[in-house]
Amino acid sequence: MSVSYRQPGVVLTDRRFTVPLDHHDPSGETIELYAREAVASDKAHQDLPWLVYLQGGPGFGANRFIGRPAWLGRALKEFRVLLLDQRGTGASTPANRQTLPLRGGPAEQADYLAHFRADAIVRDCEAIRPQVTGGAPWTVLGQSFGGFCTVAYLSLAPEGVHTALITGGLPSLDAHADDVYRAAYPRVERKVAAHYARYPQDVERARRIADHLLTHDVVLPGGYRLTVEAFQSLGILLGGSEGSHRLHFLLEDAFVRTPGGHELSDDFHEQVQGLLSYAGHPLYALVHEAIYGRGTRPTAWSAERVRAEFPRFDAAKALAGDEPLMFTGESVHPWMFDCDPALRPLRETAELLAARTDWTPLYDPARLAANEVPAAAAVYHDDMYVDTGHALATARAIRGLRTWVTDEFEHDGVRAGGPRVLDRLLALARDEA
Repeated sequence: MSVSYRQPGVVLTDRRFTVPLDHHDPSGETIELYAREAVASDKAHQDLPWLVYLQGGPGFGANRFIGRPAWLGRALKEFRVLLLDQRGTGASTPANRQTLPLRGGPAEQADYLAHFRADAIVRDCEAIRPQVTGGAPWTVLGQSFGGFCTVAYLSLAPEGVHTALITGGLPSLDAHADDVYRAAYPRVERKVAAHYARYPQDVERARRIADHLLTHDVVLPGGYRLTVEAFQSLGILLGGSEGSHRLHFLLEDAFVRTPGGHELSDDFHEQVQGLLSYAGHPLYALVHEAIYGRGTRPTAWSAERVRAEFPRFDAAKALAGDEPLMFTGESVHPWMFDCDPALRPLRETAELLAARTDWTPLYDPARLAANEVPAAAAVYHDDMYVDTGHALATARAIRGLRTWVTDEFEHDGVRAGGPRVLDRLLALARDEA
């Protein structure tokens, strides 16, 4: 039963759906999807077109907005919006260390999670669309990984899409995970160099923290083991519009003086715990490289293997000389499953997914080349998360897709500049810009 309630300027309705775990076996096991419908208070009784929002990730539930912030306020001027928790995230039959043992052992868990890629998310959308829109196609807004899902939507079920809008999420159609990370590490280097140029005092601060972690066993309040590699992974912040500033504030007061000497402060521990823990989004770690799975070639911990090709990211070597410490970006590594209590029980499951060799295609280049769905994408000029070269190659491969290439925003542009970004994409898709 649907439940509706109000927030400032908006009426929200909780909606739940049942879909097959495996859409190729519709009479088999089912899972539950949760979505939150949002409509402007003054339009609650109007017959409006629908927009479904696909969150970035993978592994994150849809935004829990309060009122009408960011892009949502612009969307509510003309749409009913469905904020979908993609399978396994948020309130949609969660997949985590607590629930996955219900599947059985690691092999059964890995087989289950193989159904949590973009193609299954698209099939979920098509399964629930008739119940939501009465069968009418809807506008799809995909942020980051949600954009990957949107390209899969145009490949698998374009009849369900009225308009496709993508923000920072045009995937390569043919790159293996190794290609993705070979392109990523130089971008991360540029972001780290820009951070140190803005905050040169952070060079010594980061080296001091890394040196402390190489010589001390540091365990955070929730049980996370803070290694130097884990500290380096805080560089994921640098892909956001405020990330460099947030990283600077984190580093500037990391140490306190104690009777036993200088130690990393409780405040630093607490903040880092919140930034590094995967407790709230374990699927991000489990299936992150699987979203790049191609045919019979395993991903095989691609980010970890490719990192060895970029020796500047070796913290011990940097500290042995006078090089600045390199932070890393959006990548998942096997050591995370040792450091993070939320991931430790799932290490063998992750190994099996990394070794998997039966990944089905996610994108159909021929169908995309014949695309007839109005489509527009925001491509961020030096996006740390999604390679601009890969994104523009894909844009050229999708018939009729129009791009807005900008350096005004980072990867989180749909949040930082939401109304303007959505306005621009709608105008491009409608050929009004």
